[in-house]
Amino acid sequence: MVNESRVDVAVVGAGVVGAALALALARAGLAVALVDAREPEPFDPTGEWDLRVYALAPGPAAMLERLGAWPHAAAARAQPYRAMRVWEDAPAQGLAFDAAQVGEPQLGWIVEDRALRAALWQLLRNEPRVQHYCPARVTAFEAGAREAMLRLDDGGRVRARLAVAADGAWSPLRELAGIRTEGRDYAQRAVVAHVATARPHQDTAWQRFTTDGPLALLPLADGRSSVVWSLRDGRAAAVLALDDAAFCRELGVAFDGPFGAITSTSPRVAFPLRLQLAEAYAGPRLALVGDAAHVVHPLAGQGLNLGLLDAAALAQVLVAAHADAGDPGAATTLARYRRWRESDAALAAKSLDLLDALFRADTPGVGWLRRAGMAVLDHVAPLKRRIALQACGWAGRVPPLAQRLPAQRSMR
Repeated sequence: MVNESRVDVAVVGAGVVGAALALALARAGLAVALVDAREPEPFDPTGEWDLRVYALAPGPAAMLERLGAWPHAAAARAQPYRAMRVWEDAPAQGLAFDAAQVGEPQLGWIVEDRALRAALWQLLRNEPRVQHYCPARVTAFEAGAREAMLRLDDGGRVRARLAVAADGAWSPLRELAGIRTEGRDYAQRAVVAHVATARPHQDTAWQRFTTDGPLALLPLADGRSSVVWSLRDGRAAAVLALDDAAFCRELGVAFDGPFGAITSTSPRVAFPLRLQLAEAYAGPRLALVGDAAHVVHPLAGQGLNLGLLDAAALAQVLVAAHADAGDPGAATTLARYRRWRESDAALAAKSLDLLDALFRADTPGVGWLRRAGMAVLDHVAPLKRRIALQACGWAGRVPPLAQRLPAQRSMR
């Protein structure tokens, strides 16, 4: 006999975005199936640091707070950053952003991927409206007039009024549904490591633009900094091949910032960089969120933040439909989500793409224009505040889950 279940929404992909969406929908009274190819990795707050960290903005963090996941994640080594410095030639000649510009104690937090997943899964395991299919893979997707049907690799089936692809940049569910993507490879890789420095990170996110690509040092709670160094493919391979001492020297020369010497480094990994946008964020009985919908350059750390805003917006649309006894998978319901998120995410992705191209350009005169532009911008307070609000996730139409928390519920 075939194992089959029926739910309101099937979320495929239990990373941070998918898990947050599943929890938000279940808390609002919808029956949810959560499908993922593997069990979440255990998180030991006394163990090795995860090389995959995020610069989590206040808006998406407020969503996690409302879901009850943030206290667990914050206790597990989240590091607030209260300022951001961006420059090309010298830190003193670049842009300076401070939390006071947006009326908050911090601009965001640096937090590990495993910590966020563990915090969400701790809550999901005790949520009675969530059925877990993990590990399980979707092998077929069929969209009908009233529901979608997902076939799983264990022979089971899940019928849902809506399926959500939250299964990453190479989303198998998006492919099964026939939704195409457009984009291009950057011919860059991001080299990632955690490093110790001679002087403290000052609770500040630092980013230098180079002709190879942006180089960011993000503060960690143990006093080290997380490096995200975007390099052309060949240069990235050469940097990865260096021994620890040579890597520290090379990084110190490239960063040329206020930390002094780079004194030690963790092992290093690299991942390829790509711009990718789905041609549509929804299809028959299907919605896309997170990297399944958009993959952006990491220069501003917006990937996860955009994904969580997708989840918050989709949750708002689906919960409203549920409250009106509507169909969460109806074309009219999904059209509201598309209108909300497609243009916002595409604008963010293309803006980051333009910034990367601008700062890598070596045409005569362009460098002077970049530096002059940053100098002017640094003295235009209203524009700087708008940029900071955008980075916080509080520009444009903000989903209720991601709106500012009342002052009495201020976050660590």
